[in-house]
Amino acid sequence: VERYTCLTGRHPLPPLWALVVRFGISALIAIGLAAAMGQSMRLSRAEWRTVIVFGLCQNALYLGLNWMGMQWIEASAAAIIASMMPLLVAFFGWAAGREPLRPQAAIGLLLGVTGVVVIMSVRLRHGLDLVGVAMCLVAVVALTVATLAVRGAGGGPNVMMIVGLQMAVGAMALVLPSAVLEWGRPFEWSGRLVGALAYSILVPGILATFIWFRLVTRIGAVRAAAFHFLSPPLGVAIGRRGEVAVDARVWPRSLRAQFPGARLRESWVGEGAAFARYASPGGPLFLKYLPAGWRDARAAVRLEREVAYLRDLAPGCPVPY
Repeated sequence: VERYTCLTGRHPLPPLWALVVRFGISALIAIGLAAAMGQSMRLSRAEWRTVIVFGLCQNALYLGLNWMGMQWIEASAAAIIASMMPLLVAFFGWAAGREPLRPQAAIGLLLGVTGVVVIMSVRLRHGLDLVGVAMCLVAVVALTVATLAVRGAGGGPNVMMIVGLQMAVGAMALVLPSAVLEWGRPFEWSGRLVGALAYSILVPGILATFIWFRLVTRIGAVRAAAFHFLSPPLGVAIGRRGEVAVDARVWPRSLRAQFPGARLRESWVGEGAAFARYASPGGPLFLKYLPAGWRDARAAVRLEREVAYLRDLAPGCPVPY
């Protein structure tokens, strides 16, 4: 499970540049491991096709568009869209005549699509940004193509080499878009940022991709893709343990500790921020915050100024709050 918000600070690392760094370092490590394991770059034509298609679709398009889209929409909405991937893999596999659908699978496919449409229609009525949604939809189609391209490439002797080479393809594909779209954007290095990058390089970058190649080859694209249904619940579960405000019900751990027993009464999105009202043993609470993935940089500046005022000046004001 990975989220762009884990790389945020006061000035977040631009998403495409973060992916270039991640893919480049992952490629160097994976190719080095493959060489140490005796694997070769002498791949078959089918394996080279997998390297290029997977590197472009999974890394450059899927992750690039998804990470950019999460600047416009919440990570939870992006996870719901990404969970369509197993449905699309099953549909395209059936349409190509490679993997026939049983009646139960067809019914499940229809129910899954209906559920996603219902959930996203409700979110769209509450102001979900169409640009971010469009990016994530294109991204999940690219992920579907990448998954279908992996079949048969994970059973050879050069799997780790393929993992490293497709990472290199993703890094090279994103260098130019990152330079054009993100040149000059400030960001701050921190221990948390370095830790998040290290995790994304080693776990989802190398280990998970290696397992994914093996899994698709062993059990098939449709069955392997079904594991993506775990993304939304795992994302919510892990998000609840973090320090990022995801929505009105998911508080940072440090904030929950200061206000035990708070119960949500109402929440809404206003001009430049999100708001919520709670009942607590100590009286009513009002929360103003920017959810993870909020795209308005000016709103963050305004909120910082308000926080500075409350921290520095409010204690001297004759107001009992």
